[in-house]
Amino acid sequence: MLLLISPDGVDEALDCAKAAEHLDIVDVKKPDEGSLGANYPWVIREIRAAVPADKPVSATVGDVPYKPGTVAQAALGAAVSGATYIKVGLYGCATPEQAVEVMRGVVRAVKEHRADAFVVASGYADAHRIGCVNPLALPDIALRSGSDAAMLDTAIKDGTRLFDHVPPDVCAEFVRRAHDAGLVAALAGSVRSGDLGELARIGTDIVGVRGAVCEGGDRDAGRIRPHLVAAFRAEMDRHVREHAAAAPQG
Repeated sequence: MLLLISPDGVDEALDCAKAAEHLDIVDVKKPDEGSLGANYPWVIREIRAAVPADKPVSATVGDVPYKPGTVAQAALGAAVSGATYIKVGLYGCATPEQAVEVMRGVVRAVKEHRADAFVVASGYADAHRIGCVNPLALPDIALRSGSDAAMLDTAIKDGTRLFDHVPPDVCAEFVRRAHDAGLVAALAGSVRSGDLGELARIGTDIVGVRGAVCEGGDRDAGRIRPHLVAAFRAEMDRHVREHAAAAPQG
């Protein structure tokens, strides 16, 4: 499993840089603008400059409306600013067809600029609360649009978590569908260290966290700390090793 950490600005990104050996992807977002709130282009550039060159930078485009042209331009802006992973929160898409249209625009805009860019179609475990596409539709949306990954997060940050809305066995089905489509499967949504055993068991490729590596576990008031990143990664790697050891051989 890869570990994606989401600082809220340059200062936290510098703390991520201090813990670079313990993480795989630095994700630029603006939490006060939503679950997948987009940060400014200059913040993406500054964070790209702040973290080691071998660590990919991801940027969220926002909890986007059903406005394919607007979203395509925003995604291109993130890519031009230095992000190689482009995440789109399909917040305003009520049907899979709308989501596919948005993501096709993003894929074309981003990959015409940079062919090796990695596009992530992101949905929400609590989709029923906001009226967007069903979580299990995301792998097919990603496949049909030419995206590289399907991701689930939580839209409403009210203390409820990924598994509160999509139980582990349903998350396992999400991961299976993504893998069957040749996609990377990413899961986030107030993930804690206690969730890592299940995430390893179901074959998650990328785990996204913020609150779990912030002081006090608070994604808003707390700040990312390098020692918390290191501790979370150690726990994650332990579960991955244990799962691998328990898996049938041959």
